[in-house]
Amino acid sequence: MLPFAVIAITAALVFYTVGVWGEKIRKTLKPLHVVLFWLGLICDCAGTALMSSIAASGEGASNPFHAISGVAAIVLMLFHAAWATAVLLLKQEKTILTFHKFSLFVWIVWLIPYFSGMIMGMSR
Repeated sequence: MLPFAVIAITAALVFYTVGVWGEKIRKTLKPLHVVLFWLGLICDCAGTALMSSIAASGEGASNPFHAISGVAAIVLMLFHAAWATAVLLLKQEKTILTFHKFSLFVWIVWLIPYFSGMIMGMSR
């Protein structure tokens, strides 16, 4: 199960990073960015579910900081993707042009559980 979890989490990193940095470079929110945010969230949820079952079985490490930061990151990613979708659908031009600032913040927060999980895994 671990290889699938790693692949899912890595796919989340790729989708989310390309979406956030693509938006930042273009300085505007596009539909492709929103699709990448949702794909990143889906992959992150799948990878997290797999990692959680590994940890629950006693085969993996468990860390309260990692668990709390991971849940916070998923909630923030969900809010981010939903808000990005609403901004585009409602054609909020001012927000479309400044949304990348919030996206970068969410991406940085998401990296905390990503790297703490990687460190936990390498220390085993």
